[in-house]
Parts: sequence; structure tokens; C-alpha cells
Amino acid sequence: MAVAEAGSLTAAARRQNMPLATVSRKVSELEAHLRTKLFNRTTRAFVPTDAGLSYIAAAKRILADVSEAERTVSGEYTTPRGELSVSTLVALGRLCLQPILSDFLKTFPEVDVHLNLQDRTVNLLEDHIDVALRVGHLADSSLIAVRVGEIHRVVCASAAYLEARGTPQSPDDLLAHDCISYPPMQSPSTWRFKRGQTDYVVPVRSRFVASNLESASDAVRAGLGITEGFSYLLDRSIKSKELVPLLQDFQPPPQPVNFVYSPNRFMPAKLRAFLDFAVPRLRERLAVPKDMVRSPRAS
Repeated sequence: MAVAEAGSLTAAARRQNMPLATVSRKVSELEAHLRTKLFNRTTRAFVPTDAGLSYIAAAKRILADVSEAERTVSGEYTTPRGELSVSTLVALGRLCLQPILSDFLKTFPEVDVHLNLQDRTVNLLEDHIDVALRVGHLADSSLIAVRVGEIHRVVCASAAYLEARGTPQSPDDLLAHDCISYPPMQSPSTWRFKRGQTDYVVPVRSRFVASNLESASDAVRAGLGITEGFSYLLDRSIKSKELVPLLQDFQPPPQPVNFVYSPNRFMPAKLRAFLDFAVPRLRERLAVPKDMVRSPRAS
């Protein structure tokens, strides 16, 4: 299975921490034992044959049954215990999920949590993840999703900055302001907006360019200029009136946030306990202040 998942002998050997010759020999021995060809070899990859795909699928079912049997015997389906692997984006995990996990660990002392924070979409099966918190519309898949809220984009500045420099009323007004940019979200030289069917591409002067959203959020609180970020990073400062939301009518629709996990005939008690504990708390945490909701005129 490692060869099929990795796509080559070299990658499989690296993943299994085994010599390349050993992996090659084991594949050859298995094919000899089964008297069938499991892979088509090319110069770049090993591609499973139809027989190979059938064998791999059967092996995965057997391993899943063994794993389920071990969990049943260990009481994992009746008592929350064991290691729970959770994955999400870096900033979202640190600010929203980690405080909930801290309380969860205190409540369930027999559960250990492995928190995987990466700004990419992980494969739950390949990365051995029990549950992931994902942002955005989900592609069609067999994963089960539990909606916990939504994330808005928000342009904002500190009240002190706006008092000194004025409040922009449209994207074009940004040219007269200092901006704080996070390049994966907005270019340091041009920002994009949308209102109804109209797209706006406006030049900006970025006085501060941050390599992560948290730094950009700190900079806007310090009064360095206007920035665009996500609601979960900025909502508390907006609720406290430290920051003022701007240009709400020119923002895209919010993105949904979901917990996703693989279906199973029996849900482990640790996962059920985690979802029951985390979902209502995360829904409360992601609730968006009314000041950050777009005006109906923007739709």
C-alpha cells in the first residue's frame, strides 16, 4: 500500500524508513506469491494494475477491521480515551481551537490530543487525522461535515488612525491611506474588491507587509494603517471598538467553517466527546459581530 500511495519505490522506501532494495524485493516477492502483476512500472512511477487495485482495497478493509477490533477491545467506543488527532489552519487553530482543546483535555483526562497546524488541506486517511477543521466550501466527498460557523473578510483600521487620517468610503479612497498587506490575501501594490457584479482593482501604498495574518493584525491595532484580515482574528478588537470595520459593502460572501471526519460504522467515544464539546464552543467563538456583516446592498 505504501508504494501505491507514494507512487514510487523511492518515495515508499523513504516513507517506511526502509532500504530501497528491501521495498523492491518485497513487491516482487508479493507478486510472485500471488502469481499476478500488481504494478505497471514506468521510469517515473509505479501504477497499480486492476489486480493491484483490488488487492490494495481488500488489504485496507482488513486493516480497518483489525484497527476497529483493537479499538473495541480497548474500550475506545465506550469510554473517551486514546490519542485524538486534530488538524486545521495555523492561525485559526492557535486563536480559536487551541483554547477549546485545553478545556477539553481537562475534562477528559484519558484523551491525548495531537494538534496538526498547517496552512494546507491534509488528507485525513494518509495523515492519520481523526477530525479536521476546514474553511471554505467542501468538495464532494465521503467525509461527514459538521457546520460550526463562517468566516468573513474584513477591512479595518484603528479608531485613532481613522481620526487622524479620515475614513475611506470606497476602495478608491485607499490610495490616500497607509495600508498593511498580507500577500497571500492581497497584493502589496493592488487590492481587489467586489460589489454586486462590479470588480474593483485599486492601487495601494503598503507601508507594512506582513508574512502572516497575526502580524498584520498586530500592526493595525498599533495604528500603522488599514488592513484586511479574517473575522476570527479581528472580531474581538472590533467588539471592543479598538478597530473599526470599513468597506463592508465591497467584501465577498463569507466562507463556511466545518469539522470534517471519515465515516465509520462506530464512532470512537473520543471523537464523539470532542465534537459534543467543541462544536457549541466554536460556534460561539466564530459568531460574527453585527458591525462586520455586509449590508444587504452588497448582494
